[in-house]
Amino acid sequence: MSNLTIKDTLTLPNSSIRIPRLGFGVYQSSASVCVQSCLSALQAGYRHIDTAQFYANETQVGEAVRKSGLPRSEIFVTTKILSVGGSVEKSYQKCVESVNKIDAGDKGYVDLFLIHSPNAGSSARKEMWLALEKLYEEGKAKSIGVSNFGAGHIEEMKSYAKVWPPHVNQIELHPWCQQREAVEYCEKHGIVVEAYSPLVRNYKANDPTLVSLAEKYNKSTAQVLIRYCLQKNWVPLPKSDNPERIKQNADVYGFDIAAEDMSTIDDLDQGAAGAIVQAVDNS
Repeated sequence: MSNLTIKDTLTLPNSSIRIPRLGFGVYQSSASVCVQSCLSALQAGYRHIDTAQFYANETQVGEAVRKSGLPRSEIFVTTKILSVGGSVEKSYQKCVESVNKIDAGDKGYVDLFLIHSPNAGSSARKEMWLALEKLYEEGKAKSIGVSNFGAGHIEEMKSYAKVWPPHVNQIELHPWCQQREAVEYCEKHGIVVEAYSPLVRNYKANDPTLVSLAEKYNKSTAQVLIRYCLQKNWVPLPKSDNPERIKQNADVYGFDIAAEDMSTIDDLDQGAAGAIVQAVDNS
């Protein structure tokens, strides 16, 4: 595993698009700091930024991409739609607004557009997916997927989706909330699994098992958590606005967590009870 590098990517199902295996999250990164945080991340080697309409910082992510001096094609940007517009066309227009905030112009696009949550109900899920499919057909989204979806939600999509399976399912994932049923379902269907809150918002920084492993590998607890995700074949999306931590969280290569230690971390799983945001409903 130690031959992993920050440049590694995974292929999305039924697609030629490749997603960087390490992403940078910007949830609760305020407009005033988001541009600089994204620039710090890009300077540290990240090539994947994850935002959302709900985060209210899509414009700042787009500004950072432009300011970085990197070619647009080298940066993978994800965003998400949380609530419906009221029709497929209106939801589609909401998505176009996001694309324009991130990458304005006739040829502007995002690399991945997700439905943020299944919680609005089945008709809302359908409306948002059909809007995303239109965006995908037009090339304004290079890939489309879902977030917080359980196996049942993804199965339900078969009744109306032209694009199935979704390219990605982004769910809460860390040692205390491993969502094994949802992960196994996604792996079976080739859906790339993204891990949000991989650092458990630092709530577990003093966990004795985690601390002892961090000492063993001479790494921070955050580095162990990110490396764990990478070795599980998940795409972790660590978030920080601290430039030093941003850099440190990208420095997760050149070491391996041994199989027995991976197993020890696996044993920390608390199922749905371990979620700090939302465990998916697989029914």
